[in-house]
Amino acid sequence: MQVRDLSRRVFLEKVGAASLAAAASVLPGRAIAAAPETLEARPGTARLAPKEYQPTPIWGYDGGVPGPTIRVNQGARVDRRFLNSLPQPSTVHWHGVRIDNAMDGVPELTQAAVAPQATFDYAFAAPDAGTYWYHPHNRTWEQLARGLYGALIVEERDAPDVDRDEILLIDDWRLTEKAEIAENLGAMHDWSHGGRIGNWITVNGDGFWTSTARRNERLRLRLVNVANARIFSLSLAGLDGWVVALDGQPLETPQRAGRMVLAPAQRVDLIVDVTGETEASIVSHERNGSYAVATFKLEESSAARRPEPAAPLSPNPVTPIGPLNTARRADLLMEGGAMGGMMGAMMGGRSMDMRGLVQQGKVWAFNGRADMSDQPLVSAALGETVRIRIENRTGWPHAMHLHGHHFRKVLEDGTLGAWRDTTLMQPEESFEIAFVADNPGNWLLHCHMVEHSASGMMTWIRVS
Repeated sequence: MQVRDLSRRVFLEKVGAASLAAAASVLPGRAIAAAPETLEARPGTARLAPKEYQPTPIWGYDGGVPGPTIRVNQGARVDRRFLNSLPQPSTVHWHGVRIDNAMDGVPELTQAAVAPQATFDYAFAAPDAGTYWYHPHNRTWEQLARGLYGALIVEERDAPDVDRDEILLIDDWRLTEKAEIAENLGAMHDWSHGGRIGNWITVNGDGFWTSTARRNERLRLRLVNVANARIFSLSLAGLDGWVVALDGQPLETPQRAGRMVLAPAQRVDLIVDVTGETEASIVSHERNGSYAVATFKLEESSAARRPEPAAPLSPNPVTPIGPLNTARRADLLMEGGAMGGMMGAMMGGRSMDMRGLVQQGKVWAFNGRADMSDQPLVSAALGETVRIRIENRTGWPHAMHLHGHHFRKVLEDGTLGAWRDTTLMQPEESFEIAFVADNPGNWLLHCHMVEHSASGMMTWIRVS
């Protein structure tokens, strides 16, 4: 495993080489409502690169990267007045929360985009304990790449037995040799290939995230992939533990933590014991080698190791999936992208060839459409079980995210996989997901490689 050098030379090697590649809350019984806390999106700076460099200009919630961590108890309300101090419209999407539809933050589907210097009041209950996050949903491909994200943690009523709880938001940035964000945002090469892949990885906005720990200490680690498009392959060194939740939803039986693949927007909760002698780390496995993205320097401890395994977390009140043989069915065909062979698609009510689509910034299609249809993919009655068969007829992986719900993959033997809100599809792969349409409203279904979403990979479902 390579250890990161803090030197200017190593930074230039990593960055320079890669750069060359392509409503207010009203309290009962009160005459006057208290104003909600403000969450402001504004320009700021962050020290992403080694200390020899100037801080990087970013956009951040409250001016920082990451934005403030929001912690509430399960069932409590989140109330934030979003103030947009950016030079372009924005919204806030509360990723993974089974939220009121009007609070979901999707322009033109659930709300109008918030204009510069305007505000919008987000107020909703958080029904499920777990690890969630928030980010913009307007020009996401730019605003997320500039640093707009933060963690939303919903605490269990019965907290697990751990010594410490660490949130690790893992991102990649495309930086220039001056440690500035590369301004080739919206590059069609990125949009038609794997999305905007960065060249500098940070954890919680720090390229060299380090903390301390004690041997035999038990930690809860909440890993969140906040990158535009990078898929992280992670493992543990000097840490031994269990996966206890995926995308905020507890596993019925904790699983031994081995190699963990996190697509954009996915989360994994771990409970781990510190077993290393001098340090412990989270290791990212890349094509050019493996290296620690987060390191714990170990202090001496006489504490005895806890018995294993970690106990399951308390389940969330997600509606169980009904009979699959009577479920409402739909098909979603994914086409396009570089080397995909798509010749054209419908857009704006007419057929366009690929040249015309590219001129409109579109290179992908769902069911032969490169724009959002005025008709939903699925129109389901409240409480109805839905099955969607998704076929990835492209040469690229895609992280499919359903808003307002959690779903389960239908496995080949007819059983169901873990609850998720985002699933990774490999090239030429197909499978079904199933969920109960128990949250009324219009809900987005899209690829969370956000450049893919912007360039054609968006559709929606209606629950009524």
